[in-house]
Amino acid sequence: MEMEALTKKKWGFRANSELSMSSDNTVRAVLYMLLSKINQSEPRPVIPLGHGDPSAFPCFRTAQVAQDAVVDSIRSAKFNGYGPTVGILPARRAVAEYLSKDLPYELSADDVFLTLGCTQAIQTMVTVLANPEANILLPKPGFPYYEAIAKSCHLEVRHFDLLPDHDWEVDLDSVNALADENTVAMVIINPGNPCGNVYTRQHLQKVAETANKLGILVISDEVYDHLAFGKNPFVPMGTFASITPIITLGSISKRWIVPGWRLGWVVINDPKGILKQHGIIDCITAYLNLSPDAPTFVQGAVPDILAKTKDDFFKKIVGIIKDCANICHEGIQDVLGVICPSKPEGSMFVMVKLDLSVFDNIKDDVDFCVKLAQEESVIILPGISVGMNNWLRVTYAIEPSALEEGIRRLKVFCERHSKKP
Repeated sequence: MEMEALTKKKWGFRANSELSMSSDNTVRAVLYMLLSKINQSEPRPVIPLGHGDPSAFPCFRTAQVAQDAVVDSIRSAKFNGYGPTVGILPARRAVAEYLSKDLPYELSADDVFLTLGCTQAIQTMVTVLANPEANILLPKPGFPYYEAIAKSCHLEVRHFDLLPDHDWEVDLDSVNALADENTVAMVIINPGNPCGNVYTRQHLQKVAETANKLGILVISDEVYDHLAFGKNPFVPMGTFASITPIITLGSISKRWIVPGWRLGWVVINDPKGILKQHGIIDCITAYLNLSPDAPTFVQGAVPDILAKTKDDFFKKIVGIIKDCANICHEGIQDVLGVICPSKPEGSMFVMVKLDLSVFDNIKDDVDFCVKLAQEESVIILPGISVGMNNWLRVTYAIEPSALEEGIRRLKVFCERHSKKP
């Protein structure tokens, strides 16, 4: 009777439904789902073309100086305790100096907040801006973590288009149409995830001018900074901070191939002091007081990592990624039903479109990716995960021989599922 009474009792708690639904659509959740579809009896190795983490491959090993810096930091015993919530001062100063090299003005340590990877940098800024009735403008396609965090904070999301026929530039007309008096910011990702594009200086200036006209700040996700190998050099959005306030998000994860080290940053590019006047900087500090810090021993290593890594290392990494991008782009030209609108020029990804009319028994991009995993042990991210139905995001930053094998298996899969005459 007692158990029956407990069963009938009405409990007052319930799970956060927004959090559950948002989490299901993250890149990580979708990739785990696809990995669960792999045929365990398949003798061939899995080809990971879905996740931007090349660190598992020997050709992408990080710089020796970075490894030595972490070892020296640990052995010094100076970084075993808690650090300031905004980050250790020498590390913040080092990030400011590193980023200032590409800017027309000098950043200070006070402009830099260290975070637990770029993921926490995203979480920090979205949460700080999540006021009642506010909305934020996100790119489509884009990185889904922004939307997941925004929804968990009850911040309205509005999507502006990126234009595949114009090197994935921002559709500024759609930005103007979406924005209203409750819009707080727009997000750009440059070099682009998931599109593999690199914005021109002229286009970035137009973005800044549009944001200024609308009275909103620009959050510039530059986690792939300097991973550019096409016709456009990487230009930091902070270059245009005299036009509109810029928040730069970044990390050492991608350029140094160390995503597991979890060291990122939020940087204030605001020479006119507009963000400080509106309490944004104080709110960033308040949020970081509530959240976990980046590992102190990695923070301790940051000055040496940023100052002592030679250009030869970066040239080698960018050279390998460029070669892989060419392998991917050229290989996809021969894959039935998969269309690549533009050659990738940066980051580690390319977006390709599915022509479902040529396939039998393929319903959509998710169905395509599930069956590809089951039959060929190749993992590719369905485009719906980044906001584009019946597209695919392909990662090419893996060992070149593995990439070639992955493209070969993709071609075989598409031919197997094509409609027969």
